[in-house]
Amino acid sequence: MSRPLRIEPLTAEGFAPFGEVIETAGRDWFPINNGSTQRYHALARVETGPADGTAIISIFRARRLGYPLTIAMLERHPHGSQAFVPLRGEPFLVVVAPPAAQPDADAIRVFRTDGRQGINYHAGVWHHPVLALRDEDEFLIVDRAGTLPNCDEFFFAAAERPTLAL
Repeated sequence: MSRPLRIEPLTAEGFAPFGEVIETAGRDWFPINNGSTQRYHALARVETGPADGTAIISIFRARRLGYPLTIAMLERHPHGSQAFVPLRGEPFLVVVAPPAAQPDADAIRVFRTDGRQGINYHAGVWHHPVLALRDEDEFLIVDRAGTLPNCDEFFFAAAERPTLAL
């Protein structure tokens, strides 16, 4: 029998073991451009890992998956961080498990963004691929490119797969 997962609102404190929340709410800023712009500086850190790594920016267009969703696999990027910033202001789900040799299904946590928040996974954090809640949602992605393989996948045994319902 699959274990149901509970969805939590995304907060910086709750997400801290997995990475950073990219948001302006409650964050310090300073004026730039002769005072016409507020700069929210260094909201997340881009990890590029070994010397062959470089930071890249991409856009993902994602479709909504069907729910309830069985969490069959998680992935991680051992050499670099990966940030997701929503471009259309839509909430999305974030499924994570702590860094380890393999993810623990009982340690999975699920967060729901408010549509203005992005996230930055630390290197090695297990996570589900992007979970858009609207079809054709778009995300700005900041992550690592390089010659080293940087995506590990883990597939749970059928009896261990938790279920995510909205």
